[in-house]
This record gives sequence, C-alpha cells and structure tokens, in this order.
Amino acid sequence: MDNYEPHLYELSSPGKYGANLPRLDVPATDLPENLLRQDDLNGFPELTEPEVIRHYTRISRNNASIDTGMIALGSCTMKYNGKLHEEAARYAGFAAAHPLQGDEVSQGALQLMYELQQYLGEISGFDAVSLQPAAGAQGEFTGILAFRAYHLDRGDTERSEVLVPDAAHGTNPATASMAGLKVVEVKSDARGNVDMADLRARLSPRTAGMMLTNPNTLGLFEEQIVEICRLVHEAGGLMYGDGANFNAILGIARPGELGFDFMHYNLHKTFTTPHGGGGPGSGAVGCTAALAPFLPGPRVRQRATGGYELFTPEKSIGRMKVFHGNFGMLVRAWTYIRTLGAAGLRAVSEHAVLNANYVRVKLNDLYPQAVDRICMHETVLKGQIAGAQGIRTLDIAKRLIDYGFHPPTVYFPLIVPEALMIEPTETEGKRTLDAFIAAMRAIAREAVETPELLHEAPTKAPTRRLDEVRAARQPILRYDVDAFAKLRAEGGG
Repeated sequence: MDNYEPHLYELSSPGKYGANLPRLDVPATDLPENLLRQDDLNGFPELTEPEVIRHYTRISRNNASIDTGMIALGSCTMKYNGKLHEEAARYAGFAAAHPLQGDEVSQGALQLMYELQQYLGEISGFDAVSLQPAAGAQGEFTGILAFRAYHLDRGDTERSEVLVPDAAHGTNPATASMAGLKVVEVKSDARGNVDMADLRARLSPRTAGMMLTNPNTLGLFEEQIVEICRLVHEAGGLMYGDGANFNAILGIARPGELGFDFMHYNLHKTFTTPHGGGGPGSGAVGCTAALAPFLPGPRVRQRATGGYELFTPEKSIGRMKVFHGNFGMLVRAWTYIRTLGAAGLRAVSEHAVLNANYVRVKLNDLYPQAVDRICMHETVLKGQIAGAQGIRTLDIAKRLIDYGFHPPTVYFPLIVPEALMIEPTETEGKRTLDAFIAAMRAIAREAVETPELLHEAPTKAPTRRLDEVRAARQPILRYDVDAFAKLRAEGGG
C-alpha cells in the first residue's frame, strides 16, 4: 500500500495523555460497584492532542470533496452546495428546534415547511406534497405503498404488478418487491426510450402502475412520455415518476402535466442539499389530488384562523420517518429555491444540459455514445476505446484518479456494455470541464500506447486499486493489527 497512514493504535505509546477535561461542575457521585469495569481498558490508543489532530487532518486530505474538485457521478449527482444554504440551516431557531415542540412555538419552522410544500408542488405540477421521506428510495417506497392503498381503497384487489424499464435504477424493482408487488420488466428500444410495443404487451388488468425515470438513466428524455402515461392510465394503472433526474427539466417541464401521478424529489440532486457519506437525505414526494389522502403524515397546512399546523391525511399510509423529515435538508432546499427564483431554477437545468452535451461532443470520437442522441443532464459513454487491448471502463475510472478527478459512475445502466455515466452538473464551469475532457482524452491515448498505466492505476492515490468485492463481502469493521499488516503486505487498502 502506497503512502500508508499509520493507525492511531500504531502511533500509540504508553503514558501519553491528550485529554483536558473541564473542572467538575456537579456534585461528585460514586458509581455502584456493579457498574465499574473489572478489567483494564487496554484498548484505547494513548496519544497527545497534537498527534490526534494531525492524524485526522492528514487523512482528511485524502478524501474526495466537491469543495476541492469535480465529482461527475451520473445519477448520484454530487454538485456544489452553496454555503449560504449551510448558514441558513445553522440558524439557532432552526438548528436548535425540537420536533416535540408544540405547533404554537414552531410557527417559523412550520411556515418554512408549508412554503416548501407549495414550491415543490408548483415546480412539478402536483397538487400535494409530503416532506417526510428521508431519501429518494424511501420516497419511491412511499409512492408504491400509496398506489397499493389507492387501488385497495377502490376495491380493486387484482393490481399486483409494477412495470419497470430495463434501464431503471435498481431501487425501482426493489421498491416494488418490498411493497409485495411483482416486477414486470419493459425493454428499451434502439433510441433509448421505452419500447412501446413491449409496453403494450406488458399492460394488463393486473398493472398497479409503472415506475419511470424521465429523463431516463441513459440521460435521455422519453420521447413518448405522454403516450406512455396515457396507455398506463387506460389500463387502470398509475404512473410513478422517479425524480432522480428532475434536475434536467427544472422550470422547463412539469411531471404532473406530463401525466405522472406521483414523484419523489431527490433534494440533494435538484435542490442542493448535501449528499454522500451516508446521509442525511431527503426524498420529499408530490402527487395528484386523487392520491393526496394517502400521503404519509404529518404534513403542514394553514389554519383558517391564521398560522400553521401539522395534520395527517385521512387515509394516510402512515409515517415513513420519525417526526417530520430531515428538517435541516428542508431549510437548505427552501433557501435554494428562494435564492434562485423561477428564472434561476430554469437556468440550473439549462446549464446542466449544456454542460453534459459539451462533454458528450468533446469525447464521443474516442468514447462511443450509448445512444447517438442529444442528451439531457448526463451523458452515457462506453469505455470501449478503439485500438486499446484489454482495457475496461474500470481501468479508465481508476486512471482518472491520477489526474485528480473523482471517477464517474461506471457499469450503469446495466444495459450498456462498459458504461461510463458522466454528469458534470450545472455548477461546473468551462475551465473545469475542459480539464476533465483533456484528462479523458489523455487516458484514451494511454490506453492504446501504454495500457499498463491504466492497469496499475491509481498510482498517485493514498491507496492502490482495492479488491472491491472482498471489501464488500469481508469488511474489516474494527482495528485488527494482524489483518491490517496482512493487507499492507498484499498491497491492499
């Protein structure tokens, strides 16, 4: 392993002390004997405060961060989050608010939530919005549970199938299965759209609905979207919009007007709340008036006498999360919308689409397009470089690290061989895009002339290429001196 950073346990020396506890300001109390440890801790590293601070500061510099560079992760957008939104979320009145406070002492927070519901509904063309789901995937689950409840409420007990395109995000079929419904796959056609003939063949009286991302995971706008919605509705089903790519049509097209009945918003993708590192997330959902009674509660409404209050819809599927959603994310999204306004929100999508097409045009002579069409917010290319022997998309992605760029999404969508899904986002300027394009073109030359560079990459990162399958299936979840020594000897991370 190159540039190995010793673990705190390896830096430890007996007798060092780094804690500086404040003077006791409460009465001292003896702990009951049965609560005292009977054996030596013998497990905490012993270091000075400077050693601890320097250790964590050094390893923090090894992290990829949107504050230090471009992260072109298609379908999992990592775009720059404005610091103004972070400041707003840290206002004491928001950050220190407690979810068990009564409505009367939470009017500011409730007003913000109510207004965000209204904004999201207006932007997407839906009648009602719930802010409760904690992530996009949970928003999906919310929608399919609402579909099922809607059909059962009407006495229609035969709706047991959900149609899902073969290019869909993996959470779509997982969601349908978790809701107890059968997944029916629909093929894509040569232009990257839903295959209309296959769709017609799959529709039946058992169709509860269809889950569709638009633009889809190929980065393309579904050319027959209105017809798709019409056919599903004629069959008695409902249309679920996976809002993961809503940032491509913001202020341009409203899913509710296209024919969708329900959609989740990935606030981290479209409305600049943070993403990555395991959370927090926010997957607010919007729907038509017919589905509004089934939304999870609590939601926020205005009282006739003035002010705001929480309420639960009469046929609600129940809570999806404790309390009222990830409130800090809601503050950030509200601030983003208020900062940009209608014209600014449209410009977000226009610049996202422009940036993706700029990258597509500059690279498609070396990296073939998955589908030869103008893309939306992301472009899907193939890591199949002419004249390069034994080079795969993974090699290209790892080599990008040596050029200072976080790799894009690879091997997705699954229907594209050697897929490279690149989403530059609207927050990147031309200079950064040109540097990324130059790196990709240099890698294409290396793939032909010196392929060993790609096979060995990354060579400049703190760790070399990891055994990702082993890391996923046999993770080391605690410090083990023997296991770490073995990894170092093998050159792993």
